[in-house]
Amino acid sequence: MSAEGKDEELEVRDAVSAPDAEGTPRRTTRRFPLFTRDTARPEGGGRAAPGDAPAPARQWPVLLVLVLVGAGLLVTALDAFRIGTLLIGVALLGGGALRWLLPDVGMLAVRSRFTDILTYGVLGTAIVLLALMVQPNPLLEIPFLKDTLHFTVSN
Repeated sequence: MSAEGKDEELEVRDAVSAPDAEGTPRRTTRRFPLFTRDTARPEGGGRAAPGDAPAPARQWPVLLVLVLVGAGLLVTALDAFRIGTLLIGVALLGGGALRWLLPDVGMLAVRSRFTDILTYGVLGTAIVLLALMVQPNPLLEIPFLKDTLHFTVSN
């Protein structure tokens, strides 16, 4: 490159990097990266409390879900399987509700808002339904499941 080339500014339109701690996009270089080094935060992945709040307060949605799931696992370990698994399912459904209702949920946001709500909702619903159908003395009986099992298991 000639001396004239060094003096001239080349205008390169590059992708903006992920936002920094204050939420403003930062540009580290004007060149296109050879390898992707970071990804954009998911929609709603910002802090759930102001930046000057302590770390647990900033991440209260994910901590709430984790505490409820932990309590459900503890109750399950103490031989109350149905109640424990119901608590785990309700925690996941609550996580989906928080993801839907709150604009910023911190680390509870993993993917896009739609995908997170769908994932939390489907898994929470499946766990609640299975907890209600567990034997003995199921609280929920689905008639066609007994017929399906009858045709799939032979003596």
